[in-house]
Amino acid sequence: MSSVSIVIPVFNAAQSLEKLCQQLTPAMELITDDFEVIFVEDCSADESWKIITVLHESDRRVRGIRLGRNYGQHNALLCGIRAAQFDTIITMDDDLQNPVSELSKLLVKLDEGFDVVYGTPKKQQHGFLRNLASSMIKLSLQNVMGAETARNVSAFRAFKTRLREGFKQYNSPYVSIDVLLTWATSSFISIEVEHLPREVGVSNYTVGKLISHAFNLVTGFSTVPLQLASMTGFVFTLFGGGILIWTVGRYFILGTSVPGFTFLASIIAIFSGVQLFALGIFGEYLARIHFRTMDRPPYVISERCDMAKDGQ
Repeated sequence: MSSVSIVIPVFNAAQSLEKLCQQLTPAMELITDDFEVIFVEDCSADESWKIITVLHESDRRVRGIRLGRNYGQHNALLCGIRAAQFDTIITMDDDLQNPVSELSKLLVKLDEGFDVVYGTPKKQQHGFLRNLASSMIKLSLQNVMGAETARNVSAFRAFKTRLREGFKQYNSPYVSIDVLLTWATSSFISIEVEHLPREVGVSNYTVGKLISHAFNLVTGFSTVPLQLASMTGFVFTLFGGGILIWTVGRYFILGTSVPGFTFLASIIAIFSGVQLFALGIFGEYLARIHFRTMDRPPYVISERCDMAKDGQ
């Protein structure tokens, strides 16, 4: 079995980190002799970083990286992926909902020749609104990634470390690991895994954050909104042309024009709304271009406790 780096983004997970590490370490020892666990602490409000440093002191295979502020899950993942030292990378959540017993399933499938393997939950242990928002993200990903597997993406994934070469120069505050992986491969597959109920705390991914993430996916990694704006403009141009033909035809055939200020006002309102809609989409893309020109980094590391720092 190849060597494995496990990357776990951490945010307000002080209650689950010790138990996660207690489960993870023996499970990995049964799989491979060469592994590391990289906790990327995303500027939590609790004592997550303190616990990570304690875990590192007791087992040097546990590495910790603390970000300067809260950047988000995918930004933290990107940081951990770039810090990984081994041939295979596994990403998972910090909430104990990804069972460590399922790790070997991902790795076995990866050894069959696939580059990326997703562990898709048999049954999501979330509420209706959260599941609905997750479905929105998967639909957005399917459009951006152009692969059917996008419907089965999850935070529980395994992939070959060499894939990060495809996005090693990526430097933007808007990050989607799943999209970045498509820049390096088209070999994706998903398998069903167990998804446990949350034992402690509540999810840090609110419905609002998920919807915002879906919007950033579509506007940050595809031109679909621009195409939608163009198509909408084209449809309403045809509509306006039809109204003009009807009005002129009515005048010449019946000798009367279309009466009523309300009709005219509604037509103006419709076309003004379409124009503002299109301008709003253009504005979103301009904003992203603006942030790219600022060269704003996806993350900044403030502290770390790992082998590199300790000189081992």
